[in-house]
Amino acid sequence: MVKINLKAIIGDIWSNRALRRKFLFTLFILFVFRLFAFVTIPTIDLTKLQELFSGNQFLVLLDIFSGGTLVNFSIMAVGLNPYINASIAIQLFSVIYPPLEALSKEGEFGRFKLNQYTRFVTLPIAFLQSIGMYFFLHNQQIIGALSFVELLVFALSLTAGTFILMWLGELISEFGVGNGVSFIILAGIVGRLPVMFGQSINLLNQETVIPSLILIGISLAVIYAVVVLNEAKRKIPVYYAKRVRGGKMYGGATNYLPIKLSQAGVIPIIFAVSFVLFPQLIGNFMSSSNNPSVAGIGQFLVTVFNANGAVYNIIYFLLVVIFTFFYSSIIFNPQKITDEIQKYGGFIPGIRPGKNTRDYLQATLYRLTFIGAIFLGIIAVLPNILSGLTGARLIFFGGTSILIVVSVILETYKVVQAQLTTANYDKLQSLV
Repeated sequence: MVKINLKAIIGDIWSNRALRRKFLFTLFILFVFRLFAFVTIPTIDLTKLQELFSGNQFLVLLDIFSGGTLVNFSIMAVGLNPYINASIAIQLFSVIYPPLEALSKEGEFGRFKLNQYTRFVTLPIAFLQSIGMYFFLHNQQIIGALSFVELLVFALSLTAGTFILMWLGELISEFGVGNGVSFIILAGIVGRLPVMFGQSINLLNQETVIPSLILIGISLAVIYAVVVLNEAKRKIPVYYAKRVRGGKMYGGATNYLPIKLSQAGVIPIIFAVSFVLFPQLIGNFMSSSNNPSVAGIGQFLVTVFNANGAVYNIIYFLLVVIFTFFYSSIIFNPQKITDEIQKYGGFIPGIRPGKNTRDYLQATLYRLTFIGAIFLGIIAVLPNILSGLTGARLIFFGGTSILIVVSVILETYKVVQAQLTTANYDKLQSLV
């Protein structure tokens, strides 16, 4: 279990010049992001929008992926959802389309080109979602009818906001601390904490106080479970044979190969929610159609993919499991690990080097990932299921928000620890 000494970490960060600059830069970018969050679209009735938010869990989830900008309907209201969808599409095609697969193996240049393609794909998705957002708000009588030119300006403004948000996230990833996209989402959740807490307190009336307290207890248990999930790992012993080179003896050591229960971290949750929200976006767009058949299909999608509905939670669970397997297979390459072990004269006790080692690592990875994926999927849907069963709609302790906040904090902590360890090692090397 990770024990975080916040005072000691802050002191270490401040004493390390490079890390201090990265943290200050990250805080500056987050400050700029929060300023943009209040640059609103003038045609929106914010009072009606906030009333709509108070009773719509779908919009609360969508607001998480806009970085908390949707509730104010700033120019970043569409958020990172188009970018996340584009990233999923590019990474899936990188597995099944040979030219993209070859590009993904070309190091820094390959990553640069894939990021470029991701931005190209993001553009039409963001534009279409901006138009869908207009029809949804117009259907809810939050925004009036717009002419073609006004609608075009509206959609382009929201699309530009998405690209500004992408740019801020990439700046954090390159010059700051941690993953920029995750940090933007985390900042949006933290920015909405006072509002979410106030809404949750209002729901704690005499009729729902017991179910709500139960839900709070379950949410705290979820936080503990997420920490355990992130830290659980299987240590596979690796022995290195002794070798003599130039009169010196090398090797003869015993090491461990750690395989985490959850290799992918928070990414499966972000991708799964991004996917599962898409049918509701399409449904809201279609329900405003003048064609009764199209409007009926749209209303059907909105009803079926309700956050407390069975279909939503089943698909959400399956997507979390699928994306956990998908990302784990990308992050942990058994063949590459096997080659590295064999290259330095290592072997796993009881397992022959080469193909047998690769098969053993792959089987171990699949078993651990299966447990981790099921565990992560259950944690993701459990608050929604309990909320539907108990009738307590406790927005502050949303399951998705808990998973993202806890996972991002743990990942950032590990990044900081790794950089502090590297800095201390460099100091020791300079003294030798």
